[in-house]
Amino acid sequence: MTENLKSWPYPLWVAHRGAGKLAPENTMAAFRLGAAHGYRMFECDAKLSADGVLFLMHDATLERTTNGHGTGGDLSMGEIAQLDAGSWHSRAYGGEALPTLEALARWCLANHFFLNVEIKPTPGQEEATGRATGELMNRIWPQDRVPPLFTSFKTDALKGARDTAPHIPRGLLVDRLADATGDADLRTALELGCAAMVLNHALWDAALVAKVHGAGLRCSSYTVNDEWAAQRLIDLGTDGVITDRVDMFSPASR
Repeated sequence: MTENLKSWPYPLWVAHRGAGKLAPENTMAAFRLGAAHGYRMFECDAKLSADGVLFLMHDATLERTTNGHGTGGDLSMGEIAQLDAGSWHSRAYGGEALPTLEALARWCLANHFFLNVEIKPTPGQEEATGRATGELMNRIWPQDRVPPLFTSFKTDALKGARDTAPHIPRGLLVDRLADATGDADLRTALELGCAAMVLNHALWDAALVAKVHGAGLRCSSYTVNDEWAAQRLIDLGTDGVITDRVDMFSPASR
């Protein structure tokens, strides 16, 4: 086993976008609810505002999860902060705001939580978003604390993060393997200096887990919402399970 594998500091269970579907995704209400269910590691989506502030939102456009219209990255952070990001989910969360990545990171630090930042750039801003994410964590995240994990489907975003914050571990997100064996994606992850591969959970099998572990990388999965799928991944010896079902899975157990 490589030193990289020995030193992996993160918990198995990760709350997707804060609390999955139980609260409006990527809002502080969602992260607080995930914490109330016992989760200690949280996944979020980060992109750049028009004035260069990292904020939390999955989609490039605003319509699905806010009362806004158009591309989120075209707005200033001041405009983004005025959006209602909760009413689409339920009345209980009406008026919930889209937080900055810095606000979430400082909350995680204050509560000794772990953070997985998916760098989710507006198209065309891949490298700039990766660089900004690395620069932010260089500024606010203490060197003596377990660093956040950066992940992305976009190789340019991971390169930007690597160039600005090489000490922060990175994971390559993969929804569909580039070849039947997974070798091409593993090569990409290794070329990027990644510490993990984060795959659509259905892609993992024993051979691929062994290959990735043998290369010194960790194996993580999204989005795992069924008991049988979670148990299969645990039996395969994978290292991370990202789930919406914070109400179903106990993060204290394997």
